[in-house]
Order: sequence, then C-alpha cells, then structure tokens
Amino acid sequence: MNRIELVEKIATAHNVSKAEAARILETVTGSIVAAVKKGDPVQLIGFGTFKQVARAARTGFNPQAGAKIKIAAQKVPKFVPGAAFKAAIDPKAAKRKADMAAAAKPAAKKAAPAKKAAPAKKAAKK
Repeated sequence: MNRIELVEKIATAHNVSKAEAARILETVTGSIVAAVKKGDPVQLIGFGTFKQVARAARTGFNPQAGAKIKIAAQKVPKFVPGAAFKAAIDPKAAKRKADMAAAAKPAAKKAAPAKKAAPAKKAAKK
C-alpha cells in the first residue's frame, strides 16, 4: 500500500474528501516526524513506538576500493512494533510466546528455607 492508496482508504472509511484525508495523513506523519526529531518517542499502544536512536561511529569496508572507511556517528529513526501488531502479523508466534511465559511462571521454585546451624560441640573435659 502506498500513500495514495492509504489516502483513498481513509477517505472512503470516514466519508471525507481525498484532499481532507491527505491533510489528515500529513498531519499525523508530520507530528510523528517532529516529535521523533526532537528526541521524544511516539507510542501508539497496540501499534508500536517511533523513537530516535544514536548509532555509534564504526569502521566499514568499501569492497570496490578494498579499503576501510570510517562511518560517522548518527541519529536514526527506529520503529518497534507493539504486541498487538506482532500478534496480527504472526498469531502462532504470539501464542508460542504466551505459552512460554505461562510455562515459565509455575516452573519458578520457591527458595528453600535456610538450614539451621549445627549445634556447637562441647569441648572435651580433661
């Protein structure tokens, strides 16, 4: 799905013109970009989180020249999908994760009570 198809879907679903749907989409995407640019995460519960991460400087390799190159540190946007989004894409994986979490809880054992210290032996009398 591209931007035009998304605008058409918004317009038909909410009975608005395509121009108004395009403005709404632009407002949403512009707000997300502005917030992430400032360093604020944008969390849409059930969908995911948009945030800014710092990528450290590193050494790369130019295969054409066969030389090492330095890649500068940079800030990049990152999207982390939410649990509901992941479950919608792969329900089997979500079920496996839920089953593993449920199985891990009863398996945790209680700590054994501390053992009592052995009574001190009496010194032998001479």
